[in-house]
Amino acid sequence: MQDKLETYRRKRDFRKTREPAGEQAKSGDSRRFVIQKHDASRLHYDFRLEIDDVLASWAVPKGLSTDPRDKRLAIQTEDHPLDYIDFEGVIPEGEYGAGTVLVWDTGTYENLRARKDEQRKGMQEALADGLIEVWLEGEKLQGGYALKRIEGGKKARWLAIKMNDEHADARRRPTSTQPASVKTGRDLDDVAAQESAHE
Repeated sequence: MQDKLETYRRKRDFRKTREPAGEQAKSGDSRRFVIQKHDASRLHYDFRLEIDDVLASWAVPKGLSTDPRDKRLAIQTEDHPLDYIDFEGVIPEGEYGAGTVLVWDTGTYENLRARKDEQRKGMQEALADGLIEVWLEGEKLQGGYALKRIEGGKKARWLAIKMNDEHADARRRPTSTQPASVKTGRDLDDVAAQESAHE
């Protein structure tokens, strides 16, 4: 786990940020996901899947859609530690990713490729292949989602696509209609104000 988090730790000064340094051991479930709403230099959503003791992570500018016709850009970022799954707070100015973070959705997932592929691809293999297919059981989002790696850019770029299943809904706009944290019920302004009051 040490090597997987080297980039994450190198980018942060843990004397200044309250983000976890990554001391948590492997969880019992190992199939958790989180989507964090992150008001950094630009508002975006961080989609993280627990894969082999870390959270594989993508920044999704518009968040995941419930409309299968939408193909949302997802930029792969550094792996995050498992205890980041509960992180909610303010990353201070001058630190990497400075801005307010809340837990927009969380839950568990199933690896659909392990179920349907003849090779029964594990998540690490799917990640290396550039094709991830998961079934999310979150508080806000449910159903199948595919992540497909595409060419171009300095960082690995993917497309996040909702599968056409019973949870697909072209009319639903969860990022705008359900803005608050599933962990605390706070919105970004609440998180920022409460963090400021405790400084």
